[in-house]
Amino acid sequence: MATTITDPISLLYHITQILNKTPDLRQSLYNMLELLSKTQNMIRGTITILNPFSDEISIEVAHGISKTALEKGKYKLGEGITGQVIQTGQPVTIAKLSKDTRFLNRTAARKAFDGHEISFICVPIKKDKQVIGALSVDRPYDESYCLEEGEKLLSVVAAMIATQVIYLERNRVEREKLESENERLQSELKKQYRMKNIIGNSNKMREVYQMISQVAASNATVLIRGESGTGKELVANSIHYNSLRAKNPFVKVNCAAIPANLIESELFGHERGAFTGALHQKTGKFELASKGTLFLDEIGSIEPEVQAKLLRVLQEKELERVGGNKVIKVDVRIVAATNRNLENAVIEGFFRNDLYYRLNVFPIYLPPLRERRTDVLVLADYFLEKYAKENNKKILRFSTPAIDMLMAYHWPGNVRELENCIERAVLLCEDQVIHGYHLPPTLQTGQVSNTLPTVSLENAVSRLEREMIIDALKHTRGNVSKAAETLNTTVRKFSYKTGKYDIDPRQYH
Repeated sequence: MATTITDPISLLYHITQILNKTPDLRQSLYNMLELLSKTQNMIRGTITILNPFSDEISIEVAHGISKTALEKGKYKLGEGITGQVIQTGQPVTIAKLSKDTRFLNRTAARKAFDGHEISFICVPIKKDKQVIGALSVDRPYDESYCLEEGEKLLSVVAAMIATQVIYLERNRVEREKLESENERLQSELKKQYRMKNIIGNSNKMREVYQMISQVAASNATVLIRGESGTGKELVANSIHYNSLRAKNPFVKVNCAAIPANLIESELFGHERGAFTGALHQKTGKFELASKGTLFLDEIGSIEPEVQAKLLRVLQEKELERVGGNKVIKVDVRIVAATNRNLENAVIEGFFRNDLYYRLNVFPIYLPPLRERRTDVLVLADYFLEKYAKENNKKILRFSTPAIDMLMAYHWPGNVRELENCIERAVLLCEDQVIHGYHLPPTLQTGQVSNTLPTVSLENAVSRLEREMIIDALKHTRGNVSKAAETLNTTVRKFSYKTGKYDIDPRQYH
């Protein structure tokens, strides 16, 4: 039997106590509805909120309604009784709900009204004359109950909870923004690291793409091999963001950058007081990467003591924090990378044989740039476009001598060195073409750029003139007048120079 508080002042006092004492906004509103249920013979109660951006009304807090029914309770502005109350800002009181055609019963919470008639009261929730939501209650039909008095009481309650409802709406909007931003970032990450963003169309790189597509969707451990600067981390990103774990964490650890005495704590975490300076418990990278992927870069630099513990995690899928004895289960996919010869390290005793075989489940070899020379110009064009855009420069292409220099160089630093080289050239370039003299001194070979001391000044000037004339003709598609204008000279002088250097403008039409 429901307890009835006949004194409205006492009821409002209790509601005030609930709203002030409970820090959780949603919980305080739940408690308020529960109090109304106990004291006012309320069967069901809802607090609906209007989304001002979409004009959609949804149930935010409810009492006496299942979670499934709650999710169905969505209305457009002006739709149903609640929609009309929020649209007009006027309360609605209905003695017998089954007789009102406006009733939608979208939540299906009132199945055939349980064989009893229900009275319905719905009042707007306002803040500074602006309707932000509605408070509604169901109660058994009682001929002796004054619905007008019930409406007045609910209107006062609606005014009391208006501030809480506003904050609840703001929290919801912020939550939706965060969820939307998170989805956008996940989409951007997946787009950024999809396989076609790994630049290169050589046969060796096509083999790499095929291997990534074969292994990405699985949970297999991947070992990426290759020299420094070949793009091993980019491949690891591509594997994760094209896998079934793409929405879960992707945690990266550079094993070579962490001191030997800290790598164990970094990977597995530690308990408070485990060692000097361990003032707080620390969660390791394995735990942070739960349900996702852990990228162990430079895996070959890990000390043998840590290798044994790493092997246990890979085999048993469990670990213990440093200084702890609690076994923690982990579900993590491992992608490792190294530029070392692990086979030699195993023979020399620097790397555990069993760990090597545990990691080498699916090896992917990234070829150095000198073995994929057809990709040099593709990569150079990509980096040129990237850094020209970043620096607001309109640089269209490389000159022929610059291309020759790029193709002749052996690129010991691989793709990373090429990227740095193009970024430097873009910063130095003041026109629309990257010339040989914009490239770093390491590329200035005597064979290509003719910069050896044995070359005379006159010959060097002649070669530079010839390069600039050819570039101008390329840019103007063989138009002599426009090419001469580009170089700020006359057509007569330009024609004389083309004859001197045996250049035929018709070749560039």
